[in-house]
Amino acid sequence: MDITEVAKPCKFDDRTTSDVIIRLRNCEGRPDKFYTHSNILINKSKFFADQLTCFESGACIEIHCSNSNYDYHVNLLRLLYLPSDLLLESLVSVKSAVEILQLAVQFDCEEITKVCVQYLEAIPWEDKEEEIILKAVSKLGQVAMPILARIQPVDLRATKNVFVSAVRFATSIGGPGPPFVDDLKTSAQEQVEYMLTKDAETPLVIADDEVKSVMKMGLSQICSSFEKGLSSLLLEPDLTSGTLEDKIMHGVSDVEWISNILPKMDLMKDFVSSWAEISSKILVVVEDKKLDSSMWGLKTKVIEMTAKVLEAVGYGSVILPSPCRLRLLKTWLPYIRKMKPLLDSKCRKETDFPYKMDEELCENIEAAIVQLILALPSNHQADILADWLKTEQVKYPDLSEAFEVWCYRTKSAKRRLLEGSLDRVGNTTLSL
Repeated sequence: MDITEVAKPCKFDDRTTSDVIIRLRNCEGRPDKFYTHSNILINKSKFFADQLTCFESGACIEIHCSNSNYDYHVNLLRLLYLPSDLLLESLVSVKSAVEILQLAVQFDCEEITKVCVQYLEAIPWEDKEEEIILKAVSKLGQVAMPILARIQPVDLRATKNVFVSAVRFATSIGGPGPPFVDDLKTSAQEQVEYMLTKDAETPLVIADDEVKSVMKMGLSQICSSFEKGLSSLLLEPDLTSGTLEDKIMHGVSDVEWISNILPKMDLMKDFVSSWAEISSKILVVVEDKKLDSSMWGLKTKVIEMTAKVLEAVGYGSVILPSPCRLRLLKTWLPYIRKMKPLLDSKCRKETDFPYKMDEELCENIEAAIVQLILALPSNHQADILADWLKTEQVKYPDLSEAFEVWCYRTKSAKRRLLEGSLDRVGNTTLSL
């Protein structure tokens, strides 16, 4: 009679009814015996079916295992005895399911393999568990593909659609949402920044015309909202309200975020143009007497944003015509010159005053301004330097380098002009 047809109640490790002994031998060489049943082993595992091709009652199968997976070998043997409808609920953790899955594949236990895959495909993973799954499952081939479906790369079209949707949400295109949406908006901004981390698909996404168009719309929306928020400050009777400052700083945060994003998409010129366009309106508000003793965080942040613009233009990352560069410089130089000593004074008087222009920021602004000046026509350079020498705040920004270069260039230009005139006179004399 075929042993697969033997029908009798079987319990795992029941010595009285067992006809097959399985020895688990660990690295210490200590064999442990488990009393099993041939009909169970043959029906549930092709590996054991092959081992028991020439079956003899009392047969012994030896399996080598490590100390680390010994318990999982025992668990697998126990699962062979469970009814099919109880297998899924017997799995209690990602780690145990992964370990049992590996053994189920090794011993060709088709039913247990399917249940482990079903469990791991559906259960939430922690970050550490995901690493364990990836390491183990990647070795198992096609059988484990359903588990990896949630982390498979998507096609470019799907990536672009998600990115565009995230940008729209992050920049409030379509209008601001209710207050509780702010956290989701911040999360969307973080994910947009993360999606721009360089990989194989990033250049394709950021080069897409629709993506760039949506990003420009987002920039316009953020700058418009920021400008409106600033203008409304002058209508407020009490500017000391913490809620009011939080609201305006939230707008500043959006501007700062997009100023970090756009360079990664080769759109810094758009930010520079937008900032230059609203600069005069920003200064009308921040220099109003109503803000003389408040909104220091706002005043500091607009300097930081301006520093990015000055650096981009000063070092040639963004190319602007000479009149635009001159206007940008003349718009912000007086404000920066005025704010630096005011912030320094506040820091000296109040040790816990949180707003200041740190050394790195000051150096970056100063260097960018020098580069901007030296790239202007010499007459414009002369106007700016003459104004600098007259002001009380000659120490910051220190334009000595620009002044020295201007003096050298002026003398060199006169010498070249004189030499050119003498050459023309000499040539005329010779021709006579």
